[in-house]
Amino acid sequence: MLDKAKIKDKLEKERDMLLEELQGMGKLNTDTGEWEATPETQDFPESDQNDMADRFEDFEAKSSMIKTLAPRLNNILKAIKGLSKESFGKCEVCKKDIEMSRLEANPAAQTCKKHLEG
Repeated sequence: MLDKAKIKDKLEKERDMLLEELQGMGKLNTDTGEWEATPETQDFPESDQNDMADRFEDFEAKSSMIKTLAPRLNNILKAIKGLSKESFGKCEVCKKDIEMSRLEANPAAQTCKKHLEG
């Protein structure tokens, strides 16, 4: 049987962790609703090319991580919102119950194992 309280707790913990990670790398643009990487602050007015290259690499790494974490956060938020719906825990493709093992591993899962995108 689906333990929605346990799933909600797991989702909220992951949401909090993702928010903390994202806030450490960037900020949420309130106009677009998208997360954007923020560059490292400069401690001194002039930088040499190596410092600028390091800052650029750091910014690119943050941008890449945000592209991975932001969609996961959106899935978590969608799952938390959908917990109260009758359709929670049902595959979005075939409408059958999502396997418990899949929901335990990924409580934000939207499809059963058969329809898992690979």
